[in-house]
Amino acid sequence: MKYIKDYKEGDRVFDIYLCKHKQSAVTKNGKPYENVILQDRTGTIDAKVWEPNSAGIAEYDTLDYIEVYGEVNNFQGALQINVKRIRVCQEGEYDPADYLPVSSKDIEGMYKELLGYIDSMQNRYLKMLLEDMFKKDEKFIQTFKKSSAAKTVHHGFIGGLLEHTLSVTKLCDFYCKSYPLLNRDLLLAAAICHDIGKTKELSSFPENDYTDEGQFLGHIIIGCEMVGERIRNIDGFPTILANELKHCILSHHGELEYGSPKKPAIMEAVALNFADNTDAKMQTFTEILSNTTETGWLGYNRLFESNLMGTKME
Repeated sequence: MKYIKDYKEGDRVFDIYLCKHKQSAVTKNGKPYENVILQDRTGTIDAKVWEPNSAGIAEYDTLDYIEVYGEVNNFQGALQINVKRIRVCQEGEYDPADYLPVSSKDIEGMYKELLGYIDSMQNRYLKMLLEDMFKKDEKFIQTFKKSSAAKTVHHGFIGGLLEHTLSVTKLCDFYCKSYPLLNRDLLLAAAICHDIGKTKELSSFPENDYTDEGQFLGHIIIGCEMVGERIRNIDGFPTILANELKHCILSHHGELEYGSPKKPAIMEAVALNFADNTDAKMQTFTEILSNTTETGWLGYNRLFESNLMGTKME
């Protein structure tokens, strides 16, 4: 099959993809059409079905594997498929592994590196907490390795949560070398735990969508509860240390309007907020550039609240 990342403007499309999302819409002239997101292991691409009621468009739905015939166009700097025909495929016609987006980095290698940061900690209570989750709880470990860091925006792929967590942890370790007043063990523990709630906020692939728990509580509250439950099983865990760790998790988005119920009140919480925001923004920009063939100005982006400049990705 031809992967989405290999498409260029003008290419013909005739292959099987996962229908990640489907939404009916109407043009300004009242003509019905369908917005579709197609997915394979290399990413996603927007598609438009301009004649949804034509004979060549079979009935299909979200999470169906569909054979698509069409052409790749360029719309405002991003590739898009103009779909002419759709056929729903049956099991045996496709390999599901070809349709699940996976981190380009080695998952086991990243996890080993993350464990190295846990091994380097001196505080026995924080070390016990992290070892209980990341070394002893096999169910949590497997879920964590397979989870994404987001439904969309950044790190929305298998291994994405691990990749993001490791990047944030590395940034926090760098901060500790530059700012000696930071409590390294507390900050690294907070970095490693800050997004663990996403293992319950988002469902597994191929859905990768918000669970009921995720909709009601969000990953920040879920993660704080997960840490609190583990801490209660560790005899003598200092109350102030537990509260500092949970505060870092609760405030890691930095602002109330960004979903944090508390604003950072300790130095480690400030550092975690900056590290989390840095990695999220850099990865988001990376994904924007990797999904466009345009250079020069790309137009306004609401996440950055700016007109972005594109450069050629090598």
